[in-house]
Amino acid sequence: MAPVLIKLALGLLALFFFLRWFERRQVYQPSQDTLTEDPVPGHPPENLFLTTADGIKVHAWFFPSAKESSRSNQVIFLLHGNAGNLSQRGEVFGSLLQLGANIFAIDYRGYGKSEGSPSEEGTYRDADAGYDWLVKRGFESRQIIALGQSLGGGVASYLAANKPIGGLILQSTYTSLPDVGSELFPFLPVRLVGKLKYPTRSRLADLKIPVLTLHSRIDEIIPYHHGERNFEAAKEPKLFWELKSGHNDYLVNDGPNFLAGLRAYLDRFFPR
Repeated sequence: MAPVLIKLALGLLALFFFLRWFERRQVYQPSQDTLTEDPVPGHPPENLFLTTADGIKVHAWFFPSAKESSRSNQVIFLLHGNAGNLSQRGEVFGSLLQLGANIFAIDYRGYGKSEGSPSEEGTYRDADAGYDWLVKRGFESRQIIALGQSLGGGVASYLAANKPIGGLILQSTYTSLPDVGSELFPFLPVRLVGKLKYPTRSRLADLKIPVLTLHSRIDEIIPYHHGERNFEAAKEPKLFWELKSGHNDYLVNDGPNFLAGLRAYLDRFFPR
């Protein structure tokens, strides 16, 4: 009987570690390939390396706004999704620069030129380092707007809950990783075994800053009801903007509407 129990225990242990590995593979999909050093032709970024509280160097880009822009005192802090790296997001930066604000973005640890390996706590430390740099740069906390895309929404909500920022934008973001994971993989014990939480929704009720939620009814990765629930959890002032594209093709198929939502949010809550 004992050998059977030992085999069962070893099998369960192996399953546990496999599920943890599978979880990380699904959530973090970094690339170290550099696509370009000039992501927005004619608008080169400042190339930065920031040191986190736990000693990791993370790569960042800062795109200054036009000096004559009426939003030159504001900065959008982009916290990107789970795949690729900064160099593969040139179209995103070019689009955001049309808003007139400064654009700042980091690569999480393990992504692009950043050191280390990604983890939930690690992405939070990376965001903290980015925030600290912006404050040292001279931006007032109320002029820092965190934009979290997909996975980055969980990081952005952390930043909003722990740092004095001016606004929070959640683009195609989940209520929590266990929530969306259990929907995508209903045959797996996600809630029982999963380690990564990113509890976006639970953080929103305590925020006292303007929140913008952007989500699409045809999002094939993070269902629309996640955006609805995040919006419901947030207090006023807040704005919901419906996207009209899939999860990753919003610039190609819905670019003008995407920018219109961001402009509506900025004009309403951050007057020039």
